[in-house]
Amino acid sequence: MLFEGKFTADGAAFDNRITRLFGIQYPIIQAGMIWASGWRLAAAVSNAGGLGIIGAGSMYPDTLREHIQKYKQASDKPFAVNLPLLYPDIEKHVAVILEENVPIVFTSAGNPKTWTSKFKEQGLTVVHVVSSAKFAKKCQEAGVDAVVAEGFEAGGHNGREETTTLCLIPSVRESITIPLIAAGGIATGRAMYAMMALGAEGVQMGSRFVCSPEASSNVAFKEAVVAANEGDTVLTLKKLTPVRLIKNEFYKQVQEAEDNCMDVAGLTDLLGRARAKKGMFEGDLNEGELEIGQISSIIKEIKPAAKIVEEVWNEFRQAAANPFSH
Repeated sequence: MLFEGKFTADGAAFDNRITRLFGIQYPIIQAGMIWASGWRLAAAVSNAGGLGIIGAGSMYPDTLREHIQKYKQASDKPFAVNLPLLYPDIEKHVAVILEENVPIVFTSAGNPKTWTSKFKEQGLTVVHVVSSAKFAKKCQEAGVDAVVAEGFEAGGHNGREETTTLCLIPSVRESITIPLIAAGGIATGRAMYAMMALGAEGVQMGSRFVCSPEASSNVAFKEAVVAANEGDTVLTLKKLTPVRLIKNEFYKQVQEAEDNCMDVAGLTDLLGRARAKKGMFEGDLNEGELEIGQISSIIKEIKPAAKIVEEVWNEFRQAAANPFSH
């Protein structure tokens, strides 16, 4: 076997550093996506044996508290909250996480040194999302328990380096000794097997779980993801925070603005405050911001999150038993 870890005797679970760290059955993690990752999706994934994540990126502190409490009513399994560190009032989100005894936090979009020690003092498991080996090293130095290395293919906000997952995972693996989770362009058990062979100990999937009934995103957005083909997404807004979008009227406005060398202030004004909500939550497929990964081109069906976990796990097992089968 090419990767670290082993199947249980009955083949119903996997034992490695990631499954032990989180207390989960499978090393399959659902990404904390804005306007998609509420308590329903997180509970469905965790109850199916993976790790569900509540995405705080589109939530006010009181909304986050409500989702955490509803999750606890729906599941007794481990879960996490994804916390982007760029919020001006992030202290309120941190307070909610600590007060509600969230066991695991995935931080992103900021310096891991800022909050890791605080979370660790309170007994939380801390994971940070990175897009380069350089920042993975900084995470290890900051004391995080694991890192997510997210490649250029991913949906949502992305690294400026534009390093693909295939190149990123081996580079990060050589740079750190703590557990590594691969993200970006992963939607199948075969891709999971490939990432584990490259040195990852688990995978994080976002786009695949967007296309589930439990995701809180608008059904029109989900259908747009299912309809997407190769080349229908592009990484843009690199002067701000790079984000991968489905091409639509809003994207065309962004592209025109960037072609005309619009400055940061102009792009910020164009983006506005509610473009992502308009597109992904309200279903405006023309004027909304539609964040999704390149792997959307192979996702052709909306199906329950538990079924997604089951399919990915079974395909991973089959790939591990016979990596050259199709």
